Amino acid sequence: MDKATYERLEKDVAAVKNDISALTDQITDALNSFAGTAKKQARRGYKQARANVDSAVDDMSERGSAVMDAAQDAAYSIEETLEDVIQQRPLATVGLALGLGFLIGVTWRR
Repeated sequence: MDKATYERLEKDVAAVKNDISALTDQITDALNSFAGTAKKQARRGYKQARANVDSAVDDMSERGSAVMDAAQDAAYSIEETLEDVIQQRPLATVGLALGLGFLIGVTWRR
């Protein structure tokens, strides 16, 4: 092998090394860019999921509050109705209470 061929071979090897280095840098940049994009998408997905959970909790809280208010209103209405019945018919109410107590006692003994 003559000196000129050897020098050309050295230049070609150096050029291949430079190309491999540049390609490695490009691949590294692409992977870093992909990882950055994936992180951003993961953060965006997490924030969206968190917002959905917060919204669902708020919605359930509002619904629970509405149900609780309705239950309190119903209990208050029943209480008022019972008070009216007791005041208007005290003897009938006492008789009804005694009768229910008797039925519960008989049922319980069996």
